[in-house]
Amino acid sequence: TAAGLVETLSGEGPFTVFAPTDAAFAALPEGTVEGLLEDIPALTGILTYHVIAGKVMSGDLTDGMMAATVQGQDVTIGTEGGVTINGANVVTADIEASNGVIHVIDAVILPAAE
Repeated sequence: TAAGLVETLSGEGPFTVFAPTDAAFAALPEGTVEGLLEDIPALTGILTYHVIAGKVMSGDLTDGMMAATVQGQDVTIGTEGGVTINGANVVTADIEASNGVIHVIDAVILPAAE
């Protein structure tokens, strides 16, 4: 809501969202979330880095696959010993939504500094 993405992500899509757990956000260094809430462009960049256009189910993923995020940078998919996104583990996969799919991950992934 703070990043103004509710309308976008409530749209027709389809979207694939890599959604960090609450524990993943809690594991960020102290003050990170508060700082992001004061820097909406940075918050939006991080959140859109967790979204891919299109509906990508776990069975569609291959090891080493690169996927372009809505933010603009790519994420790397790993499938050896479980599915990972830029090293974050997928803990719950293939939660179907009306406009795409959600994969829950155990870490917040961060885009490269530009």
